[in-house]
Amino acid sequence: MPGNEQHTSKQFDAELEDIRSRVLQMGGLVEQQTLAALDALDDGNVQLARRVIEDDHRVNGLEVQIDEDCNTVIARRQPAAGDLRMLMTVVKTITDLERIGDEATKIARMTQLIYESDRPVRPRGIDVRHMADAALTMLRTALDAFARLDANAAGGVLRQDEAVDDEFRSIIRQLITYVMEDPRLISHALEMVFIAKAIERIGDHSKNIAEYVIYMVKGKDVRHTKVEDIEREVLSQH
Repeated sequence: MPGNEQHTSKQFDAELEDIRSRVLQMGGLVEQQTLAALDALDDGNVQLARRVIEDDHRVNGLEVQIDEDCNTVIARRQPAAGDLRMLMTVVKTITDLERIGDEATKIARMTQLIYESDRPVRPRGIDVRHMADAALTMLRTALDAFARLDANAAGGVLRQDEAVDDEFRSIIRQLITYVMEDPRLISHALEMVFIAKAIERIGDHSKNIAEYVIYMVKGKDVRHTKVEDIEREVLSQH
């Protein structure tokens, strides 16, 4: 490879690596936002909830910057095959990360409603933290799979999503029972439904990111495909 082309190739690789590292930076920020929102809910910390809402612009700003950089690289470098797949994966991933940030903000807003009202505090016995921890594990695993280009780890996230969905349905059943026993608590129950739904959506967006990783590594779009088929037809290939 002539010297100038080699230099251009190294420069391109550096640009791609910079974009990848900023996706992981954005993922870390989104994870922090989600954890802070959940801590605010657990502790009744309205100030922390307010901070989560105020900091959402940082996540949005990273999405815009990374998206612009991807478009610039595609226009200038005209990447092919694997590099183009990687950039397409980044553009989709940052959209889902931004939406996870939005879900964290929703949890923070519901926390404000719950603790700033003069009604009795949260329905007892309704614990969303276990479900939230499972959804956060999905997010961490998906981001780690993105960092290491690990399709098999990404496949594990798809399995975890089923468990989060099961927990969501269980919480909804508990809340229905709760309201039937004491209709005065319907407002709080609805707020808890919104929180549980936000957590379930965090799991969904994490699953999306894992699917993009599989596409990036294997070159196969596995959206709307059963987990069993993905494991058999895509992840078993070497």
